[in-house]
Amino acid sequence: MLWINYIAIICLFLAEIAKHISPSLFWPMAFFSLGFPILYLIVLLFLIYWLVQFKRTFVFSLAILIITLPTAFKFIQFNKQTSESVNSSLKLTSFNCMLFDLYNWKHNKETREKMFEELVELNSDVYCFQEYYTSEEKGDFNNTDTLTELLKSPYIHVDYTTTLRELDHWGIATFSKYPIVNKGKIVFNTKKNNICIYTDIVKNKDTIRIYNVHLQSISFSKNDNKYLQEIKQGSDADNDIEKSKNILRRLKRAFVKRAEQVEAIKLHMNSCKYKYIICGDFNDTPASYAYYTFTKNLKDAFLEKGNGFGKTYAGPWPQFRIDYILFHKKFKCVKFIRADETYTDHYAITAYLQ
Repeated sequence: MLWINYIAIICLFLAEIAKHISPSLFWPMAFFSLGFPILYLIVLLFLIYWLVQFKRTFVFSLAILIITLPTAFKFIQFNKQTSESVNSSLKLTSFNCMLFDLYNWKHNKETREKMFEELVELNSDVYCFQEYYTSEEKGDFNNTDTLTELLKSPYIHVDYTTTLRELDHWGIATFSKYPIVNKGKIVFNTKKNNICIYTDIVKNKDTIRIYNVHLQSISFSKNDNKYLQEIKQGSDADNDIEKSKNILRRLKRAFVKRAEQVEAIKLHMNSCKYKYIICGDFNDTPASYAYYTFTKNLKDAFLEKGNGFGKTYAGPWPQFRIDYILFHKKFKCVKFIRADETYTDHYAITAYLQ
């Protein structure tokens, strides 16, 4: 038990320092950061185990738990809700909309309409969508026209990573109630549906830049998800070694790609002359290199006003916080909410910023 405890302590320490090391330089460290919450829990259980037995060995577990506590608190928060006014705030919602259930993944024809109803109810000033889809054909899936009318957001910035038949578009979108005075994008060297756009809006007399980002996905196949589900259920799976290797390859590629994308965005942000907000689907946890790189000079809406574990991913594996709203230090977050339910594999998050 003692040696297992030591191994867990070392792994948690590696998970803590992994955020300082770019996966493009040494990718194995990223696997430790992915497992940070589980490793923290294991070491915490060891602490309790040694305390119950009145063993001095508990000191080692206690020391590493204290050292890594700041990172642990990025996964869970206990903020009190204040009565601060939100009237003058910029209300921003970020949501991976999963193509508004284009392929009827939920097997419910009402899913898309329910998603629209929730977005209308939020009544945000700015909506940032990842995994966005729209069709130029008249009909149900002309999402750009539909959302412009429903959300009362006449100012739009949409960019596509894939277009088929010159009519069907996949990409990313920002809808705003405030005028857009400038648009741009940061193109990633990837064939996947990953991109970053920036949109300059004017609120009163202030120009604010909003980065809407969708970082590299792991892109598990159906077979990968099936294998992970089998592991979760404790059932035997065929070709375990080969399937495990395939999952590790996908994770490695995603870690390295995300690091390159984050560094490109960070370079662009450093030259921005406006106060800015960056939000979207980072596809990585708060213990990751991606999150740490972005938050060196930015604040996190969840840390300021969030509560609970704040998970934003509702898919099969793993259910952590991977969607964020980060902002310049000259902003103040007065309220943060996460949707209670979702019709996609992500929860919508909303921040009130002053």
